[in-house]
Amino acid sequence: MLKNRSVPPCTVIPVLIYADPRAAADWLCKAFGFTVRLRIGNHRIQMKFGDGCLVVHEGKVPADTAHVVMVRVTDADAHCERARQHGAKITEAPTSHMFGERQYNAVDFAGHRWTFTQTIADVAPEDWGGESVAPE
Repeated sequence: MLKNRSVPPCTVIPVLIYADPRAAADWLCKAFGFTVRLRIGNHRIQMKFGDGCLVVHEGKVPADTAHVVMVRVTDADAHCERARQHGAKITEAPTSHMFGERQYNAVDFAGHRWTFTQTIADVAPEDWGGESVAPE
């Protein structure tokens, strides 16, 4: 799998939704020992704990749906087609983003939300407005 400085290096990446991502990240660091890896404006913060990753994202949703699981794949288009063939509801088709990832979003049969992401380029976070905080 390609490396991209703009995405966490883990294969499976939970995305948790909080009304105030900076306050949430501060709390997660103090309470659970996470470290901030990358800040993206005031709306998204990538965090690490050991060899694990987590993304805190701004949003207003009920706590029981305040999550997305992000999974890194090698071919987002083929993966999307496979998911579609097996009944996944595709909520956003594969799209290439300026931060070097091609992603699509899906909802599974039980209502869980997923983002599948393929690295297409290694892009420095500062090139698109991110702020690197901790080295890899």
